[in-house]
Amino acid sequence: MTNRPAAPRPRKVDPAKVRTALIAEWRAMAEVTARLTPAQLAAPSGLTGWSTANLVGHLAASVEAVPRWLAEPVPTGPPITVEQWANGTRAHASVISAIADDMAEAGRTPADCVDAAIAALDGVPDTRTTITRIGPMRLPDMLVTRLVEGVVHSDDLERATGEPFPHDRHALGTVVRALADALAVRAPGHAVEVRVPPFAVVQCVTGPRHTRGVPPNVVETDPRTWIRLATGRLTWADAVDDGRVLASGERSDLSGYLPLMG
Repeated sequence: MTNRPAAPRPRKVDPAKVRTALIAEWRAMAEVTARLTPAQLAAPSGLTGWSTANLVGHLAASVEAVPRWLAEPVPTGPPITVEQWANGTRAHASVISAIADDMAEAGRTPADCVDAAIAALDGVPDTRTTITRIGPMRLPDMLVTRLVEGVVHSDDLERATGEPFPHDRHALGTVVRALADALAVRAPGHAVEVRVPPFAVVQCVTGPRHTRGVPPNVVETDPRTWIRLATGRLTWADAVDDGRVLASGERSDLSGYLPLMG
């Protein structure tokens, strides 16, 4: 009987840096979406069934959730990790889509929600546990999920409009690391090294573990490509074919583990 490799320990984050990065990302979302024209909002977003207005509504909902969750009683039960959250979001896709529809119909944008969300965070200790749609989470981890939502869907907005989005650097790095760690949880092991410079290196997939020199199975890509792969915006085959992913070694095909979210 072969023992399944243990999942990696959850990565620690700096709560103060996460808060600062999240507020910067929220403010950028508010500024960019406020400039969109009615024609841009009515155009397809590139996500199945969503206009750009739906996408903006979802961004607003991701911000609005913070004060709403913090207003609820502190939940009981063990908190889930960011990796468990990432690997559990697909089960809630229909609910998330319905909320985006409602927010778009109401004309809600991130600018309508950001100030209230920032105010709700003021004075809340990092030791606080809060509800989320998927389960209880420690506050710093919940805020990382808001970074994931913000960065991923702001990247969708960039692709939909063609306008570059000014991501906060720490926000981008935190999301890259969170999604890399989610892969390591889904496919524990040490046979493949996944590199997303300059932000993340993780090992995953069962098989022989290298101890020195260059590992036999290596995957390397850039941050934007990794985010799009991990969230189903880009297929493994397309990314390898056009050179956005460099994969070497017989175990380096990660298509069976992706996307992590979608």
